[in-house]
Amino acid sequence: QVQLVESGGGLVQAGGSLRLSCAASGTSYRINAMGWYRQAPGKQRELVAAFTSGSNLNYADSVKGRFTISRDNAKNTVYLQMNSLKPEDTAVYYCNAKLWGYGYWGQGTQVTVSS
Repeated sequence: QVQLVESGGGLVQAGGSLRLSCAASGTSYRINAMGWYRQAPGKQRELVAAFTSGSNLNYADSVKGRFTISRDNAKNTVYLQMNSLKPEDTAVYYCNAKLWGYGYWGQGTQVTVSS
C-alpha cells in the first residue's frame, strides 16, 4: 500500500513563495507518475503539475512560468516550488501517485495566499 505524505503548505502573501514536498512510502518500486493537484473551495480538483508514467511533464496553464515540479527518484519524492503566488492559488494541494494501475492520494496540504 503506497502512502503519500505532503508537507510545506502555509500562509504566504501574494508574490511570495512556498515549496511543497511529497514523500511516497510502502513500495520498493520507483514511482514514475507523481504529481500535484489542487482543489479550491467550491471547485473541482485540478492538475497543477505532474510527471507522467513516461516521465514527461504536464503543467496547468495557470501556473506555467511560476511553479516548478522536481523529483528525487531515490526517495520517491516530488517537490513543487511555487513562486509569484497569487490569491487564486489558494487551495488544498494534493499529491498523487500512480503505480501498477492504482492511484493514490495524500491527505492534502493547505496553501493560502493573501492579497
